[in-house]
Amino acid sequence: MFMDSILRGVMHVSFLAHNLGLSRPFDIAKYAASWDEIKGPQSSPAIRVTETSFGGVHAQVFESTAADQEPHLKRGVIYFHGGGWTLGSGKMQTYYLQCWSMAEELNAVVISVEYRLAPEARFPDQYNEAVQASKHILTAEVLSQYSIDPKRVAVSGDSAGANLAAAVAQQMALDNSAPIKFKVQALLYPALQALDFNTPSYQQNGHIPILHRPLMARFWLEYLNGDPRLVTSLLVNNHTTPTPSQEIAVAKAKTDWTKLLPVAFQKNYKPVVPLHGDSKLLEKLPGLLDVRAAPLLADTEVLKAVPPAYIMTCEHDVLRDDGLMYATRLEEAGVDVTVDHFEDGFHGCLSFAFGPFRFSVGFRSFRSYTRWLKENL
Repeated sequence: MFMDSILRGVMHVSFLAHNLGLSRPFDIAKYAASWDEIKGPQSSPAIRVTETSFGGVHAQVFESTAADQEPHLKRGVIYFHGGGWTLGSGKMQTYYLQCWSMAEELNAVVISVEYRLAPEARFPDQYNEAVQASKHILTAEVLSQYSIDPKRVAVSGDSAGANLAAAVAQQMALDNSAPIKFKVQALLYPALQALDFNTPSYQQNGHIPILHRPLMARFWLEYLNGDPRLVTSLLVNNHTTPTPSQEIAVAKAKTDWTKLLPVAFQKNYKPVVPLHGDSKLLEKLPGLLDVRAAPLLADTEVLKAVPPAYIMTCEHDVLRDDGLMYATRLEEAGVDVTVDHFEDGFHGCLSFAFGPFRFSVGFRSFRSYTRWLKENL
C-alpha cells in the first residue's frame, strides 16, 4: 500500500500537470520512472550484458556465460516489459535484475526488447516493433551469433508486455515465412481485452494496489490513441451496446466470462450491460476489436497454432480474468496450458522479488515462473 500510494501520487501529479497544460499526461510519471534505470550495461563473470538492436528495435541482451566453453546451445527468451504500453523500460532496476536472474537461472540468453512507448508510438506501433524484433531474432544467423538453440526459444512478458508476447506468439505461429518458431509462451498477468471492464476481477479489485481500474482504462486509451475523457464510458461498458452488430457480438462471445471463467472465480458477480451504450465509441476506438491489440479475440483456428502456454494470474489483480479466460480458450483449442494462480498475488508481484521493496509472493512467483521455463523450454 505504501508503494501504491507513491505510484498514485505520481500519477495524480502527472495528470494534474497535464490538465494545467504543463506537460503530456504521463510525462512526470515517466520522469520519475527514469530515476530507477540502470545506467549503461553492467556485466559480471556470470552474465554478459550488451545493448544492440534487432530489426531497428533497441534491446538489452543478457547472456549466461556458464556454457561459453561447452559445445551445447542455450535457451533463448524474448521478453517484453510491462507499463501500460506507456511507461517502463527494460533498463529499470526491477526488469534489469529480473532478466539478469532469468539468464543465470536458466543458463539462457534473455533479450529484453525496448519497444517505443505512447505517446511517441501508438497502436499498432508497439505491436509492429515487437513482431519486427522477434522476426529478426528468430533467424538462424542471430540465434547462432548468441549460441541459442533454435528449438528452445520462448516469448514472454508481463502485463502490457504479456499482451505483446501473446499477440507476437499468434502472429509468428501463422507466419509461413518464419521457419523458426517459438517453443513456448509465458504470460505474466496479461492484459488481453478491453471490451469488458466489469469482469469479476475488475469488479473485485477495482481499487486494489498496484493497478486500479480507471488507470487500466487510461492505459488502453493511451495505447489506442483515444480521448482520455472516455475513461468513464469504458468503465461502464458503454462501448458495448445491448444490440451489437454481428462483429461485436462475435467479439463479445470471446470475452463472455460467464462461460469462460471457472465458477470459483465468477463468485456472485453479475455481467454489466449498458442500458443504451454508444456504438460510436467503437468507431473512435477500432483497436478494441483488433486481435493485434486484444489477443483474447483471436479466432479458434489461430489459437490452435500457438505454442504451449504458461499463464500467471493473481487473485488481487484487475487483469486476473483476462488470463483465465485466455487459458480456457487456448485449452478449448487444444493448446497445452499451465495456469499458475497466486491467491496472495497482486498485479506486478513478480517484480517485487527485485528492487527496494520485496515480498514473499515475489520470490515464489519468480521461482515458479523460471521452474516452468526450465522444465518446458
